[in-house]
Amino acid sequence: MTQQINGQLIAEHNAQAAARVNLDYETLGEQLARRNVDIHVLKDQVARFAVAVPSWGVGTGGTRFARFPGLGEPRHVFDKIQDCGVIQQLVRCTPTVSPHFPWDKVSDYQELRQHAEAHGVGFDAVNSNTFSDQKDQPLSYKFGSLTHADAGVRAQAVAHNLECIDIGKQLGSKALTVWIGDGSNFPGQSHFRRQFERYLDSNRQIYDALPADWRMFLEHKMFEPAFYSTVIQDWGSSLLAAQTLGPKARCLVDLGHHAPNTNIEMIVARLVHARKLAGFHFNDSKYGDDDLDSGSINPFQLFLVFNELVDAAQTGAAEFDPAYMLDQSHNVTDPIESLMTSAVTVQRCFAQALLVDRTALTAYQDSNDVLMAAQTLKQAFHTDVTPLLQKIRMEAGGAADPVLAYRASGYRKQMAAIRPASGPSSGIV
Repeated sequence: MTQQINGQLIAEHNAQAAARVNLDYETLGEQLARRNVDIHVLKDQVARFAVAVPSWGVGTGGTRFARFPGLGEPRHVFDKIQDCGVIQQLVRCTPTVSPHFPWDKVSDYQELRQHAEAHGVGFDAVNSNTFSDQKDQPLSYKFGSLTHADAGVRAQAVAHNLECIDIGKQLGSKALTVWIGDGSNFPGQSHFRRQFERYLDSNRQIYDALPADWRMFLEHKMFEPAFYSTVIQDWGSSLLAAQTLGPKARCLVDLGHHAPNTNIEMIVARLVHARKLAGFHFNDSKYGDDDLDSGSINPFQLFLVFNELVDAAQTGAAEFDPAYMLDQSHNVTDPIESLMTSAVTVQRCFAQALLVDRTALTAYQDSNDVLMAAQTLKQAFHTDVTPLLQKIRMEAGGAADPVLAYRASGYRKQMAAIRPASGPSSGIV
């Protein structure tokens, strides 16, 4: 396997931290033992946790006003995979990459798959793009794609998704994520019911082309780029569509795609109940779809989401098999650093959710002891599981502190010398 970060550097980094990490791990183990938690069992559970990284996430993001390119940005999907391999090498919980087409199109997908394997990663769900026009595209998506009034545009959008399925089969993927920006900006612009019916008709053609062991992830978003109405604007519309299409269709939850103060963890519980939870795109938000680093604004909400997920897993919820992915835009940070810290944050919340005393929580809920029920969750959330995560990474060959090891490696500076700088741009593109 190709390792971009020198293994000796990681070993030396871990050697310097080993005594401290081992002592902190033993101390945490003693604390958890008093709560009847075996830290070794917990470690085995957390070590199996995995979250995918998006191929587009390793590039510098932007806003509709400007984008400020970073040093050593990936030039193409092969560079993206290399950067994703660095993330996995250091954090050891990001074994797959989610590609986006046509952004990541190549002439030889077996070569791309081999390149990914060489860098220690595989492929997660493939993502289609009918929310922007591509070079030499015959018909425009300006007024919609899968829901467009013109049957020719809809057919073009369906064909692109079918192409994504074919590419995914070559890469070893098992899911297709469908997000569309279709909607309207003015009252009267679109007929709500006919638009939704066209969405179902188009997606039914895509659904019918899915291999038997694939799933279709339907992603909703409250607003943007359509600001008056969005076809799949919330989990209700997504659930209705998924139930209409069939058992392979599931609802994807992006943490930024909700109105402010929405109770996302309750949406998770509802979708688990309906057996329609596809999984997550993890990020954080202050105002809208900000695509900020996971847990950077509201880590307690992220913990509460995982509280529902762990509860569903431990109680044997039917057809529960969520897929996890980061989906962020890194405008002012090194994307590799942000994705590493986000992966660790998501893994941290999973570990903390495993620490919830379910027996006590159920008893408090059944006896209407509101304060103690809330305190039970807070006890788990306030537990510092850093030594546990460090121990897991070190035993797997990752870094005790991924960001420090990454910076010490000089990887970004090396890439800046190899990859030519991209010019500034006006707006997100």
